[in-house]
Amino acid sequence: MKVFTQFISAFILLCSFSTLAFTPTASQIEQFKKLPKAQQEALAKQYGVDISTITGTNQSNNQNNTEQQNSIGERAEPEKEKLTDEERFKPKADELKPYGYELFAGEPTTFMPSENAAVSDTYIVGPGDQLKINFYGKESESFEVIVDREGRISIPDLSPVEVAGLTFAEIKELIKVKVEQEVIGVKAFVSLGQLRSMRILVLGEAYKPGSYSVSSLTTVSHALFVSGGVSDIASLRNIQVKRAGNVVANFDLYDLLINGDSSNDIVLKPGDAVFIPSVGAQVRVEGAVKRPAIFELKKGESAKQLLAMAGGLKPNAYAKSAIVERFNFDRKEVLSVDFSKSQINYIPQDGDRIRFNSVSSQYQNSVSLIGAVARPGNYQWHQGKRISDVLKSVRGDLLPQADLSYGLVIREININGDIEAHQFDVAQAIIKNPENNLQLKANDKVVVFSRFEEKEAEQSALANMALSQEQQEQQQKAKQWHKFEQKEFEKYIGVNQEDEELVLEDNKILTIAEISKRKAKEEEDQELKPEDYALFSRHNLLAPIIAKFKQQASVQQAMQLVEISGNVTFPGIYPLMIGGEVSDLITAAGGLLESAYVKQAEITRIVASDGSKIEHLRFDLESAMKGDLQSNITLQSKDSINVFAIPNWQENVKVELKGELKFPGTYTIRRGETLTELLERAGGFSQFAEQKAAVFTRTSIKEQEEKQLARLSTELRRDIASKSFQNSVSSNTLSYEEMNKLLNDLASVEAVGRLVIDLPLIVNNQQNLVLQDGDTLYVPSKRDSISVIGEVNYSTSHLYKSGVSVDDYIALSGGLKERAAEDRIYIIKANGSVKIPNTGGWFAANNAEQLEPGDTIVIPMDADHMDKLTLWSTATQILYQLGVAVAAISSI
Repeated sequence: MKVFTQFISAFILLCSFSTLAFTPTASQIEQFKKLPKAQQEALAKQYGVDISTITGTNQSNNQNNTEQQNSIGERAEPEKEKLTDEERFKPKADELKPYGYELFAGEPTTFMPSENAAVSDTYIVGPGDQLKINFYGKESESFEVIVDREGRISIPDLSPVEVAGLTFAEIKELIKVKVEQEVIGVKAFVSLGQLRSMRILVLGEAYKPGSYSVSSLTTVSHALFVSGGVSDIASLRNIQVKRAGNVVANFDLYDLLINGDSSNDIVLKPGDAVFIPSVGAQVRVEGAVKRPAIFELKKGESAKQLLAMAGGLKPNAYAKSAIVERFNFDRKEVLSVDFSKSQINYIPQDGDRIRFNSVSSQYQNSVSLIGAVARPGNYQWHQGKRISDVLKSVRGDLLPQADLSYGLVIREININGDIEAHQFDVAQAIIKNPENNLQLKANDKVVVFSRFEEKEAEQSALANMALSQEQQEQQQKAKQWHKFEQKEFEKYIGVNQEDEELVLEDNKILTIAEISKRKAKEEEDQELKPEDYALFSRHNLLAPIIAKFKQQASVQQAMQLVEISGNVTFPGIYPLMIGGEVSDLITAAGGLLESAYVKQAEITRIVASDGSKIEHLRFDLESAMKGDLQSNITLQSKDSINVFAIPNWQENVKVELKGELKFPGTYTIRRGETLTELLERAGGFSQFAEQKAAVFTRTSIKEQEEKQLARLSTELRRDIASKSFQNSVSSNTLSYEEMNKLLNDLASVEAVGRLVIDLPLIVNNQQNLVLQDGDTLYVPSKRDSISVIGEVNYSTSHLYKSGVSVDDYIALSGGLKERAAEDRIYIIKANGSVKIPNTGGWFAANNAEQLEPGDTIVIPMDADHMDKLTLWSTATQILYQLGVAVAAISSI
């Protein structure tokens, strides 16, 4: 708020300056000066005000400061070219820069000596310096005297004093003695006031060489900052101070930067010249050093001194073999230098490039713990170490999802890194069972798996239910937020282009054919995606192990992999463990399912002597799991075990009964059970049940309907796009908008899967219906209405009345529309069957007897006159029949 107020005040001030011809007050100028320099310049430029007239920087008493400010400032960076996407996102290695030059990259004015700084007693006083003398005692007075050109000072009522060339400490003592001698009862206190300015030269490879007016306290380093630093080819090791043609000091900036030694950073005198020569020999030091950079060398400096400049080696540096690249006349050569010795047999030369590589990232004498463990990583190995020394407790060392029955030890067997697998029972190893508590060797990897394969199942099983309602809600919100962020990120990078509302690029709703294709693709892709697997699942942890076994297979060694399929928890490919038997592989696969047939299983084996021959081995699975030597067959490379299902095994088959039954609900049935038997279990019908109007749906029929709707939608759209249809569209009364609406209706309809049944016949055992999983029976209440739908002026339902004909109900609905197909009117009975009424001839009077409560009269659209578009009538029939079925179900 304070800065904003200052900004507004300055804005008003500038407006005043630009419109009125008056001089601002001192307080107004001070207020403007408090603003940042960038705001001052921006406001002055906007209103055409010369900033020097406000700040007073053009006054003569500030001439020296003006010269200095014009010479000091940040270095202008070269204009950057616009980067391409590839240049912006492509990883770039850190560029090695010359050491010490970054010291001059900032704002150099902050390094100028302050005139308010304390002055040492060794300061040499000269012409132009101001002394402040205070008398106290019998008289109290203050004087400000300036050393004149002759080197004297004149104190009122005292004789002149020669002070030129004396130190500040000597002058203080001289004036003190003089005052005590000439003025009785008075003592003097002396201090320095404004210091003199002096002119120096900064030459050579300075950023802005030239003549500068500086304070008398200026040192060599200050002179470098005043001139804006050094150029890109300047030497930092041999900066010379020349006085009257002689070199009085050599300033090595490395001593100041590396060692903090400022002994050669001398105070300059008027007329001194600071000369910066060009850079000498340079050596690049990179890699595993603490201060990688390009260093300048003095003549005779050794490799140890160079390493000290680089800050020394990092702990991971491989000092025994540093790589030195050197230009040797017309060629380039490579040297290997041992920096680990006390005497380094290497003399740095100009242009050398030294690279210290890291030591190997592989561990020696270690074992690795991988997977569903509390503290994965590398652990020390020693002779005799066992699994129980690494995994000491189930609760302390394993994660809650760890599979306690299956673990692997992956062991390197030769110098090529080939591996073998040893299987063990995790729980038994922890309790030090000798058979499972394997002795480890150096570089072994102990792998512990999750007992879940799917991430969702693992999260659901491990959900912490000991949470409050607020904590559970917060957990759910966090999960939803992460999903949203992931979705937005995928949209941003162009991975997920699928629209939420399933809309095509031309803003048309997806057709059933397209929806069906998506469902078919989803069914084909029922396998879990990589992100759906649990982190420590068998799929994730075994993948690199299986890949390694495939890679190391050769003529001398067969591929050490086996496969198991059928009724096990995790079928798939597994490493062939050393001495592995049937029971070991079944344990690795998570054990047998409830449906497994334990009396018999089969091994399919490729004959080792002839890879073209295959043999099948049958064995008793139950005996094998108990460890029977005859049944528990030792496995070989590429063996495949098939675990059969129990004959006629079925999972829970469920059928749902809804509506007017005594005990509606979901029932579990046996294979081959009929609807009649199930209705007896449900207690029969209630007194309000309308058996003739029952709706029976089946999952398999629903899938058939979806395919039929998809095929029909595709053929209709093809006909609409055909040339013959376009030629005839002007001769019919059906507009394109109406056709498109019908197609959209067809695309949005959901298949029901209705199977037309005559429930009274089934109940009386005159028909038999064997139930399937997912079947549903809807029994509505008694009906007392007749519905009229289709091409009538007002589709509605009417109260059923005996003796009223089809024509009468159509008349009650406002009559037929112009495009109605009068000769194709049909009746959808309450049970889903279709009948054609007698609408003409001798028996036209009998059509009233064909109607029953709950029936629906359908008047289809006349599409015969449209070329190659005969599918319209089929489409409308399907729509009406599905609509009637859905209406019957929803009314329950």
